[in-house]
Amino acid sequence: MTFLKPAIAGLALGLAACGAAPDRYAVATPEVTEKLRIGFRSVEVREVSLPTYAAADEIAIEDAGGRLVTDGAALWADSPERAIALDLARNLSRLSGARVASAPWPFEAFPDARLDIRFERLVAGADGQFRASGQYFVGVSDGGRERSGLFDLAVPFDPAGGPQAIAQARGQVILDLAADIARNGLR
Repeated sequence: MTFLKPAIAGLALGLAACGAAPDRYAVATPEVTEKLRIGFRSVEVREVSLPTYAAADEIAIEDAGGRLVTDGAALWADSPERAIALDLARNLSRLSGARVASAPWPFEAFPDARLDIRFERLVAGADGQFRASGQYFVGVSDGGRERSGLFDLAVPFDPAGGPQAIAQARGQVILDLAADIARNGLR
């Protein structure tokens, strides 16, 4: 009988390990179709600040009543703050041709400009719009004119497409944000 207890415990642990793991969704990088000139040769994406719900691993959707709903079975593939900082850096680099990297700055020479982004809102709505709003700040190394700007962007998506459609919309809204910052904040 004593050998049966370890066997039962092992079986219970094995069955618990067979539980469904959550699905993880990566954000695909949309194609860049334009080139934008900016006033800096190098830019550091220093900080991306997200609301608590947007910084969580769970993919949230805002229902018609304004309530944020998550499903523990659908998670982002990467930490949202890290992923968005990397996406912004990649998109700014592809749009402008400038040397852009997220913090910590990996190069010996300091960047010409530093970019901080503070999101007030970053959420998929049940109405089929993925919205991003907030403020960005551009610090300039050489004592030049520092600046800031507001953004309020929306990208349509199909709510029936589930987390994959939300991930695609997030990728597009971050590209749109990079273009907005390049046009209005980095000139």
